[in-house]
Amino acid sequence: MNRPMIAMSAGFLVLSAFVAAPCQGQFPYPSKVDLRFDHWYDYQEMTQALHDLVAAYPELLAIESIGKSVAGRDMWLVTLNNPATGPDTDKPAMFIDGNIHGNEIQAAETVLYSIWYLTKSYGKIEKLTKLVDERAFYFLPMENPDGREVWFHEPATPHYLRGGVKPTDNDHDGLYDEDPPDDLDGDGHITGMWREDPLGRWKRDPDDERFFTRVKPDEPPGGWTSLGQEGIDNDGDGQINEDGPGGYDPNRNWPSDWQPNYIQFGAGDYPFSLPETRAVGQFMLAHPNVAAYQSYHNAGGMILRGPAASYLPYPREDVRVFEQLQETGAEMLPFYRPMVTHKDLYTVHGGEKGWAYEGLGIIGFTNELWTDKRMYAKDDGPSQEERRQFRDLLQFEDVYVPYHEFDHPTYGKILIGGTKKFSSRVTPPWMLEEGCHRNFAFTMFHADQMPQVRWGIVQVKQTAEHLWELTVEVKNEKIIPSILALARQKKIGARDVLACTAGPEARVAASGTVRNLLPTTKLTATERDPHRIWIDRGIPSRGRRLFRFIIEGTGSVELAYVSQKGGTIRRTVDLKETPIEAAQDED
Repeated sequence: MNRPMIAMSAGFLVLSAFVAAPCQGQFPYPSKVDLRFDHWYDYQEMTQALHDLVAAYPELLAIESIGKSVAGRDMWLVTLNNPATGPDTDKPAMFIDGNIHGNEIQAAETVLYSIWYLTKSYGKIEKLTKLVDERAFYFLPMENPDGREVWFHEPATPHYLRGGVKPTDNDHDGLYDEDPPDDLDGDGHITGMWREDPLGRWKRDPDDERFFTRVKPDEPPGGWTSLGQEGIDNDGDGQINEDGPGGYDPNRNWPSDWQPNYIQFGAGDYPFSLPETRAVGQFMLAHPNVAAYQSYHNAGGMILRGPAASYLPYPREDVRVFEQLQETGAEMLPFYRPMVTHKDLYTVHGGEKGWAYEGLGIIGFTNELWTDKRMYAKDDGPSQEERRQFRDLLQFEDVYVPYHEFDHPTYGKILIGGTKKFSSRVTPPWMLEEGCHRNFAFTMFHADQMPQVRWGIVQVKQTAEHLWELTVEVKNEKIIPSILALARQKKIGARDVLACTAGPEARVAASGTVRNLLPTTKLTATERDPHRIWIDRGIPSRGRRLFRFIIEGTGSVELAYVSQKGGTIRRTVDLKETPIEAAQDED
């Protein structure tokens, strides 16, 4: 796939890195595109914002549609790369997406913020500039654009529409999407319905009639019964709202540990049966240089990693990589918890981050962005009364629809009202930017810890006339190894390789690995093709490996270390006696 490449830069690692950055002109650094992050962008606005950024920073950004959603909306992907330092596909890259669930809207804003911050910081914040020069980024803000549009422009709840708009027979009656929730009072919101009932186990809160409270088992009936979400029996089957749009979960449609619907609701017909997940899958398989994965969701204050099922063993050395990144993330993201999905949340089959690691050999996280612990900055979270107070004093009661009477065709006189779709799960807009920045900063820390192979020491020794012993070190100072243990076990991806190409007056006679530079160290020899050493284990986390070539002849040799996840480095070495020296990468 031929695509124009472009690059950009942002702030990352610990937040103090931004404070410490020298001020060059106006601070904070202005962007060429005036975006606000106290604002949610619908599909059209987000599309415009992305294209505006690409137009403003053509030297760094490129945009393409990687596919169409069920409803035919483009899935816009932005590539951030500096072509002056090489094409994006030759560099370790990070894939960052959001909004796989339609109602989880601020995930897309977090991805948009990342592009915006990186571009405006490039050339101004040294750490981010270096990161952009050395890495590439693929941003997909709206993985589920159809669900997003339903949430924005149709009556919805905090939880609706989670999936997409592919017609689905949720009640197994042979019809599709025929009984959705209904905005009965036409106020643009789907709220709750309540009916007076002598045996009802709910009562109006005596202190605040905006709420109902459940009566205790030893108390008399409260006089009210919940009728669920606002709606009517559209298909006449005696049930209400049982077959609305969609009814599947795009985050259960990925190949790794996928299970059918009778085991896990919402899985779809088969892995990648949805056009949205299939588009991402095709992109990822075409970009094996992706070495880190981040998916943004919306509620809970979590940094989630796999395994998502208890029977999926993860190698201990990979678990330690996950943990090191999570531990730093928990410091950068107040009130977030590092969690293991199956152990600390629930079991998920066929999830996106599971596929990233188990199917592609990539360290990936899901961040759940909003947590109500941020309401009053309390580790144990707000009480019910404090939550109400927050909504009253800081949101000015704007998240409530007052209860009011409605004549329901089935139930007669009822009350309709309750909380709006803005009341939970989504970050209050005036708190949005800090959440975007902290999550962006954590993701940039993760990106900075992608494997990065570098030359270490180089030594050339003459052992006989025209016979040379070339020892070279390759190191990786990052947390993530160039090949994860699981990828090695499952043979996912390409092996690392070190090639030594001799000039016309020389040949490689033997090669292999050594443990150290001592004269007594033994060479673990390459069995065939000594000019090429395959490194099945890659370069470990914050580790190094020593390689040795026995070369006959004169002149020079060319060294190239190629790592699918860790990049490519090259250097020329002259065949002459040299002391140990620190090597420099030539590209």
